[in-house]
Amino acid sequence: MSDLRKVSIDGKVIEVPGAMTLIQACETAGIEIPRFCYHERLSIAGNCRMCLVEVVGGPPKPAASCAMQVKDLRPGPEGAPPQVRTNSPMVKKAREGVMEFLLINHPLDCPICDQGGECDLQDQAMAYGVDFSRFREPKRAVEDLDLGPLVETHMTRCISCTRCVRFTTEVAGISQMGQTGRGEDAEITSYLAETLDSNLQGNIIDLCPVGALVSKPYAFNARPWELTKTETIDVMDALGSSIRVDTKGRKVMRILPRNHDGTNEEWLSDKARFVWDGLSRQRLDSPYIRENGKLRRADWPEALAAAASAIGGAQKLAGLVGDLAPTEAAFALKQLVEGQGGVVECRTDGAKLPAGNRSAYVGTARVEDLDTARHIMLVGTNPAVEAPVLNARIRKAWLAGANVGHVGKAAELTYEHHHAGTGRKALADLLGHEFGAVLDEPSVVVVGQGALTGADGEAVLGHAMALAERTKSKLLVLHSAAGRVGAMDVGATAEGGVAAALEGADVIYNMGADEIALPDGAFVIYQGSHGDRGAHRADLILPAAAWTEETGLFVNTEGRPQLALRANFAPGQAKENWAILRALSAELGAAQPWSSIAQLRQALVAAHPHLQRIDEVAENEWQPLPEGSLDESLGDFESTVAEHYLTNPVARASELMGELAGNARARRQSALAAE
Repeated sequence: MSDLRKVSIDGKVIEVPGAMTLIQACETAGIEIPRFCYHERLSIAGNCRMCLVEVVGGPPKPAASCAMQVKDLRPGPEGAPPQVRTNSPMVKKAREGVMEFLLINHPLDCPICDQGGECDLQDQAMAYGVDFSRFREPKRAVEDLDLGPLVETHMTRCISCTRCVRFTTEVAGISQMGQTGRGEDAEITSYLAETLDSNLQGNIIDLCPVGALVSKPYAFNARPWELTKTETIDVMDALGSSIRVDTKGRKVMRILPRNHDGTNEEWLSDKARFVWDGLSRQRLDSPYIRENGKLRRADWPEALAAAASAIGGAQKLAGLVGDLAPTEAAFALKQLVEGQGGVVECRTDGAKLPAGNRSAYVGTARVEDLDTARHIMLVGTNPAVEAPVLNARIRKAWLAGANVGHVGKAAELTYEHHHAGTGRKALADLLGHEFGAVLDEPSVVVVGQGALTGADGEAVLGHAMALAERTKSKLLVLHSAAGRVGAMDVGATAEGGVAAALEGADVIYNMGADEIALPDGAFVIYQGSHGDRGAHRADLILPAAAWTEETGLFVNTEGRPQLALRANFAPGQAKENWAILRALSAELGAAQPWSSIAQLRQALVAAHPHLQRIDEVAENEWQPLPEGSLDESLGDFESTVAEHYLTNPVARASELMGELAGNARARRQSALAAE
């Protein structure tokens, strides 16, 4: 039975759980309480005092509403609900006093501050402050910190809300930031002047309520009111984080997270947040045809005619679906290639994901099931580099008391875990281990692509499914490619996998698959957005839009269809992926029956109805795979992500991602030297 209490807030009586804080109860009643240090997803600090309210019948002074629970209030006369006032003269005077103190040392930087226009301190000073100050002494100044290439610091603006310290400690799992000193000497600093070693550090920019922490790559590039804001989906990993892309003219200026409790909460990995400079570098903006070993610029009619001629004369045609391809493009490529007698394959990393069995290539768990899990077993995955935001959710479960186990190469996961072994023997032993006993508490088995890329990948997946079944756990298959699940859903798979698809192929239609070595002798048609590895190997290049430049469906690692919207336009002559395939099909004399993205999507959902349920996770019928024999000679399970910051063409084109990858390598080498 829930502990519900009645409380009167500004004369409005509501009933809320007793454990709820007053600031939450006020929000439930529809009353906004100003705050700087309080944040829903961080521990309570209670140190900014901006959220003061008056408790009638309590002490004759205002109370911090973030640090007081409803159950701590005394009832009124004759058992009446306790009263809280948020707009009394006492509260008004208290807020004005707090704001005056906060502004004592804050510099008048607003005209040159990147936070200007979206600053909590600005907004609340306008709403709750006064137009004078009694402070006449010199303002305090503080030296700026060097936190690395992502976060720029202006620590004189800091109001010591400690949000950054709490986030890095609690969510990111690092301990480099803290507060030293007391009173006027208190300041936020980093331990031994270290830079931040986390791929979630950019979130402290969003958390900072003033301009003390701002984005270094975005600094002085634009003002918030100049930007066009588009709500879309991130494709840098398979979690499908909700993001907002801000553009100025045709150029992406920054990427910010949106709140989505089912996927990323309100966090975003640094790669997803800062990769935007790669969207405008090394772009393919015109078709190219290779002649005498060199690529020359061509126009679309010539390029499409050359592609149609090559496909028409193919003995064996193979199509490859890349990691960032939207589901509509995978569907259109499948129709085109199979219509010409070829085969299509999306599992370009060699993962042995069984076609048609959604419980095996997606699983049965939702991402948010990790929050309440009491036991989590990671098999062949390092979520800290494959999906950093999902790793933060596992850390949150661990902080709440969950037991985490790991089978695979030893890795730093930001939380304590039981390392059960490194390879197939450890996985087989788990079925008889205490973790393999039936668990009465909710539990999740997370299988990464690193466990499935060996020759016995399907047997490994069968063992993982058996482990989930025997422990009454849910299964989550953690993908590393944003476009993979959608391509699997539309059946872009060939018998025997990618090796069988490419064997003997004399024409290969490569749609953005840059992470695979293609056989010599084949004629390669490359459709993609960047001059990356795929373009270097191509005989014919068809320039395509990047993911921010076209509308498309993506299905995330838990099987949730999500809609990415166009935020800007492709450069030069580059076209949307589906439009290139539609034009090529007409050149082949087999025109596809759609002439718009809406018509293509109608055909897609008619063939695969679950894809029309945007942002819903479908229930997958459990179809366990047989426990085949494991080949222990294949060695340890290793994550398929070797360089977290360089996993796709957009990231490899980014100058900043290259710098971050170099810093990460230097850290690893220095750690080895110290040992």
